[in-house]
Order: sequence, then C-alpha cells, then structure tokens
Amino acid sequence: MKVTNAEIVISAVSQKQYPNDQLPEIALAGRSNVGKSSFINKLINRKNLARTSSKPGKTQTLNFYRINDAFYFVDVPGYGYAKVSKTEREKWGKMMEEYFETRDTLKAVFLITDIRHEPTRDDIQMYDFLKHFDLPVVVVATKLDKIPKGKRGKHVKRTVETLQMEQGDLVLPFSSETGEGKDQAWGILSKYL
Repeated sequence: MKVTNAEIVISAVSQKQYPNDQLPEIALAGRSNVGKSSFINKLINRKNLARTSSKPGKTQTLNFYRINDAFYFVDVPGYGYAKVSKTEREKWGKMMEEYFETRDTLKAVFLITDIRHEPTRDDIQMYDFLKHFDLPVVVVATKLDKIPKGKRGKHVKRTVETLQMEQGDLVLPFSSETGEGKDQAWGILSKYL
C-alpha cells in the first residue's frame, strides 16, 4: 500500500475520546521498547510519525494514527516495564481492557515481540488476553536483521511454541532496519481492512 496520508488523530485514555468515524482499526501491542513505533514508521515510510523513545514506558495512552483516511493503527501502552508504578499499570490495564473488549471497529491485533528472545511471561499473558477476547492476532517478530538467516526458522518456531499459538494465527518475521517483512505485513493487513 502506498501511504500518502498519515497523522496522529488523538491520544485517548477512554472510550469517549475514541474516533467515531467507524474506520477499521489494527491495534499494536507489545512490551515497552520492542519496536512498535519503528514498525509503524517503517510501514508508512516516515521517520517519526510514531515517536520512538529510548525511555521505555513512554506510550501511556491509546494513540490513534489515521492512515490514508482508510484505517487506524492504534498504538497501545507498552507492558512489562518495571519503572511504572503499580497504580499506573492498573490504569493502563483497565484502559486496554476497555478498548479490546468494547471496540467493534478493531479488526486485528499485531503483537510485537523481539525475535532474538523467547517471548516473555508478559508476551504470553498478552497473547492469552487477546485470545480471551476472540481477537485475531498476528505476532510481528521484530529485529529480524539481528538473526543469522540459518537460525530464523528456529526462532520463529520457538515463538510459536512459547506462545502456544492457535492454528491460523501468524508469525511475521520483520526488520525495521532493512524493511524485510514489510510487503508481507501489508498483505496481512489488507486481509483485515
């Protein structure tokens, strides 16, 4: 897809702030600093529409990015970052639960993980949480450029097994550095839009 128009529309903390134009939405979930913003930026060929930060735990709202006036990427707060207070974490949890539970324009969730490492307990919890809401999940395994070509299959298999992924859910190996996986990402996205 050629992206000609991409803009952040709102950083929302509750339902009444969500856009109500009924465009389909693809949510991006993942640990803090796993590369959600880089994934968005690479897909739309922009350096910094989605702000990347060296400080994990920066995204504390649901950020709605309207793409080509056709759909939204919704960046949800990263999880698994220790320096965030327990009350703050609970607030995020409620905000995300409300979003995942009630949003009928949500078509799929891209769960961003780091292919170099086994998915964490938080990743497993998030995957199970999304499946609990019967949401289609695509696992985007980032930082692909850091893995030798001969070992990639093993890393993908480990991701599938650790998350105990359901039949039909996909793992997409991806690199924000090289753009590897970008065309496949658009192919998968277009099925949901």
